[in-house]
Amino acid sequence: MNDVLAAFDDRARAGLTALYEDLHRHPEPAFQEERTAGIAAARLRDAGFEVTTGVGRTGVVGVLRNGEGPTVALRADMDALPVRERTGLPYASTATGRDADGERIPLMHACGHDMHVTWLCGAADLLASGREHWRGTVLALFQPAEELGAGALAMLDDGLLERFPVPGVVLGQHLFPHPAGTLLHRAGEVMATADSIEIRLHGRGSHGSQPERGVDPVVLAAATVMRLQTIISREVSPLERAVLTVARLRAGHKENVIPDEASITLNVRTFSAKVRDDVLSAIRRVVEGEARVSGAPRDPEFRTLSEFPLTVNDPAATERVAAAFTARFGADRVREMEPMMGSEDFGLFGTRAGAPSVFWGVGGADPDVYARAEQAGRLAEDVPGNHSPFFAPVVEPTLSTGVEALVTAALAWLR
Repeated sequence: MNDVLAAFDDRARAGLTALYEDLHRHPEPAFQEERTAGIAAARLRDAGFEVTTGVGRTGVVGVLRNGEGPTVALRADMDALPVRERTGLPYASTATGRDADGERIPLMHACGHDMHVTWLCGAADLLASGREHWRGTVLALFQPAEELGAGALAMLDDGLLERFPVPGVVLGQHLFPHPAGTLLHRAGEVMATADSIEIRLHGRGSHGSQPERGVDPVVLAAATVMRLQTIISREVSPLERAVLTVARLRAGHKENVIPDEASITLNVRTFSAKVRDDVLSAIRRVVEGEARVSGAPRDPEFRTLSEFPLTVNDPAATERVAAAFTARFGADRVREMEPMMGSEDFGLFGTRAGAPSVFWGVGGADPDVYARAEQAGRLAEDVPGNHSPFFAPVVEPTLSTGVEALVTAALAWLR
């Protein structure tokens, strides 16, 4: 392992730092990651990988064959979020784009996917340059549209397992707001399922001075939002884990016009198939009931926006990764994590391939800031989390730790 990582010197780190800052300046939304994919493809080609682009629309697959041995898949996601950056960094994003509906949106790598791409580029370079020290095949997967829960499925439906070597294990990692330089692992259930739904509520428009002539969908939406909040607190056992968030409510264009419809966008996260089914059923019951009570002229309409599966780490494979991390980094930097209500589509790769998968966390927060915040009981206030406009890792040791972790985990099989 040390032989492969010997090439990870200051020059390599400086090059990857420049790559990371460039990617951070140029975020791209889901299924529009053309520039990012092009950079990843060029890096893989330069390292000696066989490269295929356009897999699952904008995905990139690199294959490095190095004799008989297992096939190890390493995955990074590429898409950014519709967030206006407020970090104040010299390489902060000022980019904008358009979403699937054509709406102009700000763009930011507020979930660390720029760092994920950098990690995999660095790991691919090291594995390629040190190939005399291992045997097998490395499959580098640069995935689009993780934030939509659609990118992994798009790559799989585009023949990932038919066109390329089938992995014997799938490995991935994610940037989290924990102290930089730490690694977080967990066997079994690690990230929740997530369902995002858009609901259209129909009313009857009228003049604001004549409410009796209409059915106000704003009032209907407000009542529905409040009632939805009782599902978790009153219909789910407190021993279960579940979250329901109404993230958007839209209605109307002018202050003296009662609109004829409103829309609600919500998100549900669970760790149990039964709880998920119960909550989704309750949402439909509540929404339809409130519409009837309000005298809505039409039934509500439901549209699924995304579905994320439960992320489950194979216990034996997780133990192997954790042992390799402890040997490389020391026990003080390797920690067991609690299950997270966040969601991922990473697990689909292993499930479809019939292979074990392991997904772990890499800390990116300034250790001193984290320690002070933890001591003061202010982690939520002082350490920005994923999807925050203030979210940004300290570049080092975050960058080096992630590259070394990917290589270390891969070599636990390739050696």
